[in-house]
Amino acid sequence: MTTPATPSTPAGTGGPATFPLVLGLDTFGDVTHDDQDRPLSHAQTIRDLVEEGVLADQVGLDFFGIGEHHTGDFPLSAGDVVLAAIAARTTRIHLGSAVTVLSSDDPVRVFQRYSTLHAVSGGRAEVILGRGSSIDSFPLFGYDLADYEELFEEKVQLFAELLKGGPVSWHGNTRASLRDQDVVPHTESGPFPAWIGVGGSPQSVVRAARYGYSLMLAIIGGSPARFAPFSELFREALRRLGRPALPIGVHSPGHVAATDEQAREEFWPRYLEVMRRASKTRGFAVPTKESFLNELGPHGALYVGSPETVAQKIAANLNVLGATRFDLKYAMGGLSHRALMENIELYGTKVAPRVRELLA
Repeated sequence: MTTPATPSTPAGTGGPATFPLVLGLDTFGDVTHDDQDRPLSHAQTIRDLVEEGVLADQVGLDFFGIGEHHTGDFPLSAGDVVLAAIAARTTRIHLGSAVTVLSSDDPVRVFQRYSTLHAVSGGRAEVILGRGSSIDSFPLFGYDLADYEELFEEKVQLFAELLKGGPVSWHGNTRASLRDQDVVPHTESGPFPAWIGVGGSPQSVVRAARYGYSLMLAIIGGSPARFAPFSELFREALRRLGRPALPIGVHSPGHVAATDEQAREEFWPRYLEVMRRASKTRGFAVPTKESFLNELGPHGALYVGSPETVAQKIAANLNVLGATRFDLKYAMGGLSHRALMENIELYGTKVAPRVRELLA
């Protein structure tokens, strides 16, 4: 990962930024379409995703992440395998999950998979852990949603123990206990970075601080500024717990094109369709054109527009949130691979340098 100049003090942080500015990309592996708007196969979507990760490295981005889903629209159920393929063809970009649903997985296996990715990539692996706002993995792997809170609390605690290295002893209710268990492979240079993804729960913010995870704010709707108290809560919790400062990042959806008009025209119909489908199972409101345009404004959560428009919004909200990392969730089901590659190139060659300039 590159280490550009440390940004100036973000507003409201009460002190200088202590972490390098990191600009990355996230995707859920949304099924892409061809130029005739026909959906591609899951296999072709995955192969295209490898090319997108390679391009992200070539244009100088810091991170490329793949989120876990188990549906026909998002066929990335084994993102770490795809990340390993990208690792074999890249040299500098960090690679990780965005997000791994730890509640319905085994912490030991997650640790082993990302320790292996860490080795394959020469120390470039990261992991972002979450409870799962999409719950398709729970019935698939035989977990009861009634145990939603306990599953995540216990598993995130165990994962924190695994990150320490050395033999692990742990006891809980959701999996077999461990006693002085050596878990392999060992990492070469300490633990890989681990984050907790938070979508709006103060309890999750405090949990991240308690176990020593960095904080990733998943902001997918509404004003980003409403998450600023979470940043302060995280820093205060770390202080009270006697833990060192840890970085805060932001994950939000968007799309970059040559002009604001082109970006809106490419993104809006795809966004509408994805949100319409999600509303049937997750209770989301179906967006109107007016609400969509509001989300594109300074007080909305979508980063859709020309490189300058997107860069200005990223820089402004990093300051507001006291964050030093931004990951653009760049894909939306139905967009073409060509449009996604253009998005990545513009984000890496135009947006990222401009954000660094604005925050330098």
